[in-house]
Amino acid sequence: MLFVMAVSLYTSRVILEILGVDDFGIYQTVGGIVGMLTFINSALSTGTSRFITFELGKNDIRSLTTTFSTTVTMQLFLILLIVIVAETAGVWFVNHKLQIPEGSRQPALWAYHLSIATTAFSLLSVPYLASIIAHERMNLFAYLGIYEVCAKLGIVYLLTLSDINRLIFYALLLLLVQISVTTFYIIYCIRNFKECRCSLIFDRDTFKQIAGFSGWSLFSSTSIALNNQGVLVLLNMFFSPAVVTARAISLQVNNAANQFVSNFRTAVNPQIIKQYAAGNYDESKALLLSSTKYSFYMMFLLSLPICIGAEPLLHVWLKDVPDYAVIFLQLVVIQSLFQVFDTSFYTALYAKGDLKANALISPTVGFIMFPIVYLLFKLGASPVALSWASLVMYAILGLIVKPILIVRIVNYNWKEILDVYKPCILISVVSGALTYLLTRQIDDTGFTGLCAMTAISLGISIPTIYFLGLTKSMREKLISVALSRLKK
Repeated sequence: MLFVMAVSLYTSRVILEILGVDDFGIYQTVGGIVGMLTFINSALSTGTSRFITFELGKNDIRSLTTTFSTTVTMQLFLILLIVIVAETAGVWFVNHKLQIPEGSRQPALWAYHLSIATTAFSLLSVPYLASIIAHERMNLFAYLGIYEVCAKLGIVYLLTLSDINRLIFYALLLLLVQISVTTFYIIYCIRNFKECRCSLIFDRDTFKQIAGFSGWSLFSSTSIALNNQGVLVLLNMFFSPAVVTARAISLQVNNAANQFVSNFRTAVNPQIIKQYAAGNYDESKALLLSSTKYSFYMMFLLSLPICIGAEPLLHVWLKDVPDYAVIFLQLVVIQSLFQVFDTSFYTALYAKGDLKANALISPTVGFIMFPIVYLLFKLGASPVALSWASLVMYAILGLIVKPILIVRIVNYNWKEILDVYKPCILISVVSGALTYLLTRQIDDTGFTGLCAMTAISLGISIPTIYFLGLTKSMREKLISVALSRLKK
């Protein structure tokens, strides 16, 4: 993971240098338009993953095969629908609403068409990816992660050699990488999982179940699409592509850090769902609550040095740091800490299959944010207003909305939830305050300053988590594991 993160950050830096601030921002914007159109897929992906994992937990191979085949058929129809909308309404939006320098308009359109194709192949992989996760073949993601970062290194090398317009060539190379990844998923699943070897069928009852379950996620997925991809388009409508680049850079650093937590949750979520499907409700609850705390600790260990050392980090990483990139990065990593609670507690609702209340309440919070930010921009607000609004939104979702829902729907109690919050808040306050006091006099924005801030952050947060965040039994277990590793 450290290798993948380091190479990803390096390739992002070089690609930004090769494309330039404007073309990099343009690609992020046109990709954001395609991303917004996939909100239906996000909802169906939720249903696909849940039903495949659930059927596997029941050990019903016939039902599992029917479910998988139906989801593949549904996905093919969805891809066709998204391509039609993207190539009609989407093209009009690119031509008439985005701020694109005149000389870059034609390359931007080509990049947009290639992004549509990339998205289509990504959507095709969804049922196969769901099967891999359900079977808990998590080691596969490590190998694919290494392949993808090596492919990105290849993209960087080819971009430096090509005489073709680099924006178009970059989009084409990303398409080829996605085609290879999707092909691998399909071949691997067909060879290893019986349910993936079936011919295409469409079972109406299975479709109704998945569509009914996913229907409650549709509103939520629309909100997520607006707040993830839509905001990049919104920034482009009011500001230059350079501002979009600053936002995209902050998200790339944050996504690299988030990958550690995401992989951990990807590994633990199927176990939570399978325990619930088997009727082991207490075990499912205990696993979710403990994994939520550990997810927060992992994210905090990464977020604190990034937040404190954002300026030297960006100066070391990039030759020229775009305006707003530092504050964008600081706010988005703080936002990620609240997102840990939001996404972790959602798993409890997901396991039970009761998403109605969440699908109505959580997206409403997101929908309210989007017009507020639009209005603020119309009134002349800074681009940073977007980051503040997003942070507040996830704080509301993670600390208020999701806890209320899992208490009312999945029979959690407030004491259990507060027992998760207490150590997380205590660690954040103690480590954050001490780190700030010890690093505020460091004014070196180079590599030395970054190393000093990182060392101080980790030197404070690791022992704080160990003594204030872990139970006695967990501390003893960690010591035992460490000693056994040393003996080897």
